[in-house]
Amino acid sequence: MSPPPRLVRLVNPNAGTAATERMVAAARVASPEWLSVEGYTTAASPVLIVDEAGAAQAQAAVVAAAGRDFGSEHGIIVSAYIDPGIEAIRARLSVPVVGIGESSMRAAAAIGRFAIAMTTPGLVAMVRRYADRLGLADRLVAVPSTTGDPHVLMADPDRVLTALDDLVRRAVHDHGAEAVIVGGGPLADAARELAATSPVPLIEPVPAAVREMSTILARRWGT
Repeated sequence: MSPPPRLVRLVNPNAGTAATERMVAAARVASPEWLSVEGYTTAASPVLIVDEAGAAQAQAAVVAAAGRDFGSEHGIIVSAYIDPGIEAIRARLSVPVVGIGESSMRAAAAIGRFAIAMTTPGLVAMVRRYADRLGLADRLVAVPSTTGDPHVLMADPDRVLTALDDLVRRAVHDHGAEAVIVGGGPLADAARELAATSPVPLIEPVPAAVREMSTILARRWGT
């Protein structure tokens, strides 16, 4: 017997609505039929989180939105890789809250040594600290990143694919990664495309969060 219909809010802590649409599409593909996903874009955030100052701004926007606009859903997915504001939202809301960063790192660590390929060099140190807080630092072997302005790179989907493919293969060849995460919610389309050619399991963060949320909701409602 399937669980009753459940609504999950996918929150994009970046202010770009096009990225929200891409992430929602990826989430819906990964969702069971009883789970519906709706998007929410935090307009007070940076268009793209590229550094720790932007992450702090996004965190404030997400926490404000949780107190103002959330309440009708059965679960929340925070869909930026450093999961900004996740602990504050959990403290405020009674529904399950999961982040694409934590979900994907747990999924990758379950496979073995993992790497996180990123297009935001200004967030690499923050991601490493996050892995440490999750107790997964011993499994994280590398956080390879592109260089240069992420805004310029992200404007060219073909360049993004080429750059990420190179990072994935370097993580495997140079660092012995047994799984690689594409570290970013707005990279959902690229992650899906690269999964078919990756030399090791490639973890897509948005689907990983959807799977974790589906498991939590199914257990919570006794199915």
